[in-house]
Amino acid sequence: MASSSIFNPPSSTTALLLRRTRHPIHVGPTSLRFLTSQSAPPSSHLVSFAASATEASVAKVIDGKLVAKQIRDEIAAEVSRMKEAVGVIPGLAVILVGDRKDSATYVRNKKKACESVGINSLEVNLPADTTEEQVLNYISGYNDDPSVHGILVQLPLPSHMNEQNVLNAVRIEKDVDGFHPLNIGRLAMRGREPLFVPCTPKGCIELLHRYGISIKGKRAVVIGRSNIVGMPAALLLQREDATVSVVHSRTSNPEEITRQADIIIAAVGQPNMVRGSWIKPDAVIIDVGINPVDDPSSSRGYKLVGDVCYEEAIKVASAITPVPGGVGPMTIAMLLQNTLTSAKRINSFQ
Repeated sequence: MASSSIFNPPSSTTALLLRRTRHPIHVGPTSLRFLTSQSAPPSSHLVSFAASATEASVAKVIDGKLVAKQIRDEIAAEVSRMKEAVGVIPGLAVILVGDRKDSATYVRNKKKACESVGINSLEVNLPADTTEEQVLNYISGYNDDPSVHGILVQLPLPSHMNEQNVLNAVRIEKDVDGFHPLNIGRLAMRGREPLFVPCTPKGCIELLHRYGISIKGKRAVVIGRSNIVGMPAALLLQREDATVSVVHSRTSNPEEITRQADIIIAAVGQPNMVRGSWIKPDAVIIDVGINPVDDPSSSRGYKLVGDVCYEEAIKVASAITPVPGGVGPMTIAMLLQNTLTSAKRINSFQ
């Protein structure tokens, strides 16, 4: 790959520059581009890294924890500035139905993340036998609450509820998860701007930008076509002027298609599905998968792996996100960013 596709992790100096040059978020073809060629590290640095990467023949690790921490610091500064200027603190309401341990963990992590940046966190924990009407009543209350700028309904919902009805009940102006059909529709249309972009795919693109990875004109493959990750990720890549293919369960030649990609976003939920033989040399890999697999050597009896076989991919790719520590931290950071954006928009604060 050319030197423009060799990556430098965001340094503290770069992070400061990004904070100074940051603009309000509008999700257009170049709107998520926070690391531009003008703010990228000097080319001499890129060349020296290119030489070391070639010698080592090991992919650069894209550090999602580091980038998420920088984004949270930026958000905290903006939350403080908004509070001082107009007396408004962004608020996020989370509705949890049922007693799934994984969902409860996700909600707890989101609450801690809100506290870390100064965003108010409201939480409703409802039993699994709660009626759909009761959930809709809570949503209605938060829709009308001026102190709430974002509403998140933790998925999955119990089987007796219509997920579509529940998600559609959230006011589009507070749909910080980005799942409202109007937000997705606007994302899919040229010349239209969604109010919010789904957090996980938005985090994937943000990682590429923060590491100075070029998307325009590249061939990108998204593995998986879910409404939450795969489909919006493909739409975002198209907005970035990539040529995009989507590989899914009915694709007859997934390995052949994936091997053509300069950028791979894997979001299929199958541990280690993408092998080293699927990857073109110097491709960039964003691994969204978080899959538990048996590991007798672990005290928990299992370990977490991605959809990409990391041990094989790191020998072929030029850059890759680890699991855990890659996309996961970015998802929550993007949720906080969407909540801040909503509060600013509602209060006409720049």
